[in-house]
Amino acid sequence: MLNNKDKKYLRSLGMNIEPIVQIGKNGVNESVLFSLNEALTARELVKIKVLKNCFEEMDEVAESIAAGGDCEIVQTIGRNILAYRPNKKKPVIKFPE
Repeated sequence: MLNNKDKKYLRSLGMNIEPIVQIGKNGVNESVLFSLNEALTARELVKIKVLKNCFEEMDEVAESIAAGGDCEIVQTIGRNILAYRPNKKKPVIKFPE
């Protein structure tokens, strides 16, 4: 569980990254969750772009991502979602004290 200070730090890091995972007309399916899990394992912080042809609501997409990716949603702006899951073996992101 992230506190507000940690979320603020992750949001600042998320400003500079490009979306890695895209969700299209098929919505959140197994292939999207597989690529999301791979990206979260490698990077910890992933930006997800929901395309305009996705018919699901943004709240539903965010909930599906959080549940299926075993991650925490840091921020949702427009059609972009920022997700975080710490890597227990090799942490990439160090939080400020």
